[in-house]
Amino acid sequence: MEITDLTPAERRVWQAFPLGEGVDFRESPEVRESPEDDPGTGGSWGPERTVRAEVLRALLLNGPTEDGEIAGMKLTGARITGCLDLMYGTVEQPVRLRSCHFDEAPNLYGAQVRTLALGDSVLPGLKAGTLRVESALRITCCRIAGPVRLAGAQITGAFFANGAELGTPHDPGAPDAPDPETAAEAVLQLNHAVIGADVWAPGLVAHGQVRMNGATVGGQVNLDGAEVGGGPGEIALDVETLSVGTDLRAKRLRARGTVNLSGARIPRHVNLAHARLSHPGGTALRASSCVVGELWLREAAPIQGTVNLRRSQLDLLYVSPEVWPDQVKLDGLGYRRLAPDLPAEQRLPLLERETTGYLPQSYEQLAAAYRTVGDEAAARTVQLAKLRRHRRTLPAYARIWGHLQDVTVGYGFRPMRAAGWLLVLLLTGAVAFALHHPRPLKSDEAPHFNPVFYTLDLLLPIIGFGQESAFAPDGRYQWLSYLLIATGWVLVTTVAAGITRSLSRQ
Repeated sequence: MEITDLTPAERRVWQAFPLGEGVDFRESPEVRESPEDDPGTGGSWGPERTVRAEVLRALLLNGPTEDGEIAGMKLTGARITGCLDLMYGTVEQPVRLRSCHFDEAPNLYGAQVRTLALGDSVLPGLKAGTLRVESALRITCCRIAGPVRLAGAQITGAFFANGAELGTPHDPGAPDAPDPETAAEAVLQLNHAVIGADVWAPGLVAHGQVRMNGATVGGQVNLDGAEVGGGPGEIALDVETLSVGTDLRAKRLRARGTVNLSGARIPRHVNLAHARLSHPGGTALRASSCVVGELWLREAAPIQGTVNLRRSQLDLLYVSPEVWPDQVKLDGLGYRRLAPDLPAEQRLPLLERETTGYLPQSYEQLAAAYRTVGDEAAARTVQLAKLRRHRRTLPAYARIWGHLQDVTVGYGFRPMRAAGWLLVLLLTGAVAFALHHPRPLKSDEAPHFNPVFYTLDLLLPIIGFGQESAFAPDGRYQWLSYLLIATGWVLVTTVAAGITRSLSRQ
């Protein structure tokens, strides 16, 4: 391309490129939000700030250079017509196209660039699958109506999407609603991408799915204050099998659809503090088979939809009881500690919400978490609740025996109950037999009658004081003696079962 074929605006860009100088077409560059410089209205900009994409392509692939100067594309406030097609191309110079309006989606599929910054620009889309970036890729504060395709991209530095707005609000009833198949495509596609530093996207607004499944991020993923989902697809944030070097931050996240963390590997924090997760009738949070350091849902809004944490391994789980939804899936979930510190009675109702019914492992895991912090009383409360829940699954005859163990000694977790029952029965029998002495079987051989030890002889089937064998009550007192004997056997048997269970736990 010859310089004589260029418009005055394009000639400015051509002359600035070999010197690495910037060209700013904005009418009021000193005013940050000048209406006439809004890239959203860039389709009406005239030839004085219009540059053809083919001119930029010619510069980036084979532009002029100056000895002793570092060439570079630094363009601000331009309207770029045509398709900037750099497919499979290699661009040695940094590319900065800020506050620009693109008539067509750039095509950078398979390209190699040093750095690419599109901050504050408006684009109909971005085709950049398998893109290679030596430094950073920035779409900060961009407004991109179509999908941003970065699947398989390799970015040595960081990816910046803070403040960007991707996709368009979904309105199925609108006369110009997009095709459902096109609308269902993820608006941000970073699946299987490799990013050396961070994914920095606080304040991101994605009117559709954000997909990062299978991606590898060397630093952290920051989605603080982001809004994702709301399109026709069920998944709002898909980070399945994501591998992160440090944290996944998503404080104040607003997700309309499933947040899918299945199989993710995040060594430090998944921070969903103050988040709002909503997928009524579906799964709001799927974090099954994860390995996560700490999962935080501190002061989050009540989750609308099912939570699936099956087979995940966590060091710390921070969730208040009021955050949990009506249905949860906790089979195989392992955690070492729970926060905030709460009594067992406030956490036990969660285990009743398991969709598959009674799961002994969930109770054992909760009890183990209380033992980890040294709260043995809470651990015993959980174990007792487990046995009561298990009792509901037994046949009627087994439930009767379970009720006896529960009422008498609390399945061995409340041993002082047995002492209380024994004391009540002892006092009852001692008073009754003190008022009405049973007749001696052999008057000349019978010992002196003692109502207390006679009652103990009836209650304790193992220990004998010689009273029961020497005296025989009659009438209603005989029935009282039968009741004391039967009750004593029940107490002794349940106490023995409780002791055995306690020893087996230890």
